[in-house]
Amino acid sequence: MKHFYITTAIDYANGKPHMGHAYEKILADVVARYRRLCGQQVHFLTGLDEHGQKVQQTAEKEGIAPQQLCDRVADDFQDMCRLLHISHNDYVRTTEERHQVVVRDVLQKLFEKGDIYLAEYHGSYSPRSEQFLQEKDKVDGKWPEEFGEIIEISEKNYFFRLSKYRSWLVTYIEEHPDFIFPHFRTKQVLEFLKAEVNDLCISRPKERLAWGIPLPFDERYVTYVWFDALLNYVSAVGYGKEDFSLYWPVDFHVIGKDILAPAHAVYWPCMLRAMGIEMPKTLLVHGWWLVSGEKMSKSVGNIIQPLDYVRYYGADAFRYFVMRNTFCVKQL
Repeated sequence: MKHFYITTAIDYANGKPHMGHAYEKILADVVARYRRLCGQQVHFLTGLDEHGQKVQQTAEKEGIAPQQLCDRVADDFQDMCRLLHISHNDYVRTTEERHQVVVRDVLQKLFEKGDIYLAEYHGSYSPRSEQFLQEKDKVDGKWPEEFGEIIEISEKNYFFRLSKYRSWLVTYIEEHPDFIFPHFRTKQVLEFLKAEVNDLCISRPKERLAWGIPLPFDERYVTYVWFDALLNYVSAVGYGKEDFSLYWPVDFHVIGKDILAPAHAVYWPCMLRAMGIEMPKTLLVHGWWLVSGEKMSKSVGNIIQPLDYVRYYGADAFRYFVMRNTFCVKQL
């Protein structure tokens, strides 16, 4: 019998856990525990996203190797899960061999299929969000503060044919109203998909970024962190192996509203479609914890350390506090 499979966003390994990380883990844990009480066999996955430019830069500033930084951050996040009594079955790290093997296998298959190609690119790049930007990302003609400093880059890179799957994805979302929950979040994704979608740059030259998974068909490049990270949900449950069907598809994928579009509701479904595997059943999307009306963020520096409160009030009181007004769980 298939497990009830629930996943969270994997946290980024460039800082300590904050309130938002704790909230998401608790939210997923409440759903997992409820499903177990209902008699279902639950597989609950969380983990750490360990590649990318910000990890490399943070390690360089501290004068340590990127892997050393990731090991330390992984300990911090796993300590948080332990203190919050999170009942996950597995903790995936994207530097693990089991994950890297799957990423390289998927890349090779999509390259041979013709869904990945090499092209010259010139455009605006946000080091903070580690992504190339489009004109439609501007607000009133300006780049939003969330992207930080914007630099112009011109270089050859590999691209995933994201645009090939745009029409399919629009139809899929419209025909599957429970794909995104709460339902009002669907509008955000469909608005994003109204405009033409550019193909996704899925590589970075090693001369600019060395900390990543090398492309199997061109060792001069490493894999773009989002393409790498989004595959953890299949790599951790044996993609390509016989027992993969015991877990897949994901029943609930728990994420914050800021990474719904384009990453988890556009990039990820199109990648899965290209791979020829079934879509996740539901993306369970939560809001933000705010400080003085602003989103809590490591980049901004307005974070609240959740474990200070857990040690003072206890895990049960803290879990109750963050869950008492959670709209999405009340509707499940």
